[in-house]
Amino acid sequence: MSKTTPQGTGTQGSGTWEAPKGRPEVDEDKLAAWIEATSGLRAVAERDGLSKSEVARRSGVPMGTLSPWYDGTYAGDYAAQTERVQRWLRAVEEGRAKMVGIAQPPGFLDTPTSREVIDTLLYAQMMPEMVVIVLGSGMGKTTTADHYEKSRPNTFKVTMRPTTGGTYSMLQELGLALDVTERNPARLDRAIGLKLKRNGRHTLLMVDEAQNLADNAVNQLRYFLDEYGCGIALLGNEEVYSRFGKSEPRDGYGQIHRRIGKRVRRLQPLRGDIEAILDGWSIADPAQRRLLSVIGKKPGALGQIEKTIRLAMMIAVGAGRPVSVDDIRSAWINRGGDDLRVTD
Repeated sequence: MSKTTPQGTGTQGSGTWEAPKGRPEVDEDKLAAWIEATSGLRAVAERDGLSKSEVARRSGVPMGTLSPWYDGTYAGDYAAQTERVQRWLRAVEEGRAKMVGIAQPPGFLDTPTSREVIDTLLYAQMMPEMVVIVLGSGMGKTTTADHYEKSRPNTFKVTMRPTTGGTYSMLQELGLALDVTERNPARLDRAIGLKLKRNGRHTLLMVDEAQNLADNAVNQLRYFLDEYGCGIALLGNEEVYSRFGKSEPRDGYGQIHRRIGKRVRRLQPLRGDIEAILDGWSIADPAQRRLLSVIGKKPGALGQIEKTIRLAMMIAVGAGRPVSVDDIRSAWINRGGDDLRVTD
């Protein structure tokens, strides 16, 4: 049983929660704990823009339990559910407290390599042409492509997976990315092609993780280039370059090879790339920059720098002091790296 109280205002799931519909008829201690938990839950949910279903997913309290518990109409053990919610709220605030003082990733950064990638994408879009872009792991290939897509019209990016390597499964992914609805499989490629057709525009299709594509699927992309005049960019790992980017084509690849207008292949970051990342993270200490520069030349490149900096910041925040060289070294070792000793 519960006592009815006036409802609050707002739309559930929009970041504004209604007040509980009633109060449970429990003893004073349990009621006080319930009021504190529901108030805290409402504050956190509104602050973070969480719906009830999202809170249920994150807290592990089933929606069928969370909703009546919050509204004061729950027929079960209030104390048990209140404790579950309070435990989740403590974890949320503990995690939030640890993140205070930890800088967020700077996002897209203008590096020498990212500029070359952007110039290549622009070339593919304007000409139009097919281009191949291969960067080492952690060198910002996907981040740069995402930035390009967001900053230029008529640009589409789709990421391939091992399960989307075939021609039809690739076309299904393209249809989702381009918002093309066509139920007839025989007409799907035409519908996508018409969406990509220039019609006075300059369109570009960027296919990330292109190493997952079968040869026939890449040949379908070549068809889009030839028939509909859209630029095609194949982005991926070294396998993409060995199949399509080498100066001498492999047997059977000549038809695709001759349509590739430009190639970018860089497996190690340039010094300017590393300097730009360190500047983006506001790393000014020379000793820290030297150590992170060495880390940036390891497999994983610029991504290693970011992950190491973030862990070093957590170590330093936990100790209540600024980041030191030792924090960076400890972070690198804790992430599985070797014990680096960098001297002047």
